[in-house]
Parts: sequence; C-alpha cells; structure tokens
Amino acid sequence: MAYPAALGLLLLGLTSTSPLAAELDPQTGFKIAPGWETVRNNCTACHSSQLVTQNSGSREHWLSLIRWMQDKQGLWQFDANTEQTILDYLSSEYGPKADARRPPLRADQLPENPYRQPAQTQ
Repeated sequence: MAYPAALGLLLLGLTSTSPLAAELDPQTGFKIAPGWETVRNNCTACHSSQLVTQNSGSREHWLSLIRWMQDKQGLWQFDANTEQTILDYLSSEYGPKADARRPPLRADQLPENPYRQPAQTQ
C-alpha cells in the first residue's frame, strides 16, 4: 500500500517546478527579476540576449564590459540610475559562477574590433 503513495509523491515532485527556479522571459531568456526590462531594452538593442545569459561575473566585471562597449563599441552613456539598475540585475542574476573554468576576461584583455565604425555625429 505504501508503494502507490510513494510513487505518487515522486511523480508530483518530478512534475512540479522548483520554488527556486527563476521565471524566464520567453522572448529573451532573461531571468525575470527587478531590472530585467532595463537590461532587455538597453542590451538587446545591440546584441542577442544570449550574449548576456551565457556570461557571468561580478559587478566589477559587468562594469568593465559596459565601459569597454562604451569605449570600443560605441555604446551610449547611461544615466546613473539606468547603469545602477543594469549592474544590480546583472551582478545578482548573472553573478560569478562557482564552477567556471577560469575567471572572465577583463575588458582591457579583449581584442580590438576591426569592424567598428566611428560614431556618426549629426
């Protein structure tokens, strides 16, 4: 008699979602958490959301990537509140991975982009 009850509990556990599992935006795959819309609106204007979700790093790492994109890739300057929101989201939802094979590269270690066009002034 205990066997059907145990099987039922096992199946219930396999079919229910974990309370720790983050809800994902179906269009971008971003974890839905405070600030995700700001990241979506700013980051996916230039590149795929997968470029964000496949990466991780500390707040300092994400800031160095933003500065590199601003210096080398033509990313616009953010107002202080927007930058704070983006950094809060990225560092909390895509923070350093404990099992990463090596630390991520700093922005100054990334190669020059030979295809970058100078910013157009109007």
